[in-house]
Amino acid sequence: LADNMLLALALAYLIMVAILRHWGYPLVIMLTVPLGYVGGVLGLRLMNAVGITASFDMITVLGFVVLIGVVVNNPILLVERHRKNLASGLSPIDSLRDAAGTRLRPIMMTTLTTLFGLFPLVFLPREGTELYRGLGIVLLFGLLISTLVTLSFTPCLLRLLHGEGERMPRPA
Repeated sequence: LADNMLLALALAYLIMVAILRHWGYPLVIMLTVPLGYVGGVLGLRLMNAVGITASFDMITVLGFVVLIGVVVNNPILLVERHRKNLASGLSPIDSLRDAAGTRLRPIMMTTLTTLFGLFPLVFLPREGTELYRGLGIVLLFGLLISTLVTLSFTPCLLRLLHGEGERMPRPA
């Protein structure tokens, strides 16, 4: 399964390189995946500590594979809007501000609907939820952490990708 995980990461990266026709943007997007994994592991530890048990079985590990496809969606929205803004002539700073502002609502809508959809699987014990609870915990906490990373660090990484050009003005 570890080989399949590496293969899935490599394929996701290469597909984004082919679509975006750039090596840097997909790298910025893929940096959210390991932090999503950290969120999944921390979520498993937290839930087991508070008494909601989830074993680290094959279905839970499958959650980490699924997490690759889930966590890259939000930074793709941000990066694509940033690229369109740059193509229309905006400066990198203005492009990032616009991308973050216009994509915040869609990112939050998709994240919240997914989190609320996973909530019953993780927090409401019913028949059959024991089997998939680990997968739900990994997806819930991995998506939560990766969304926070997307909204805070991805614009910073995009700024670094464009170099030191112009400085952001300090707030008044």
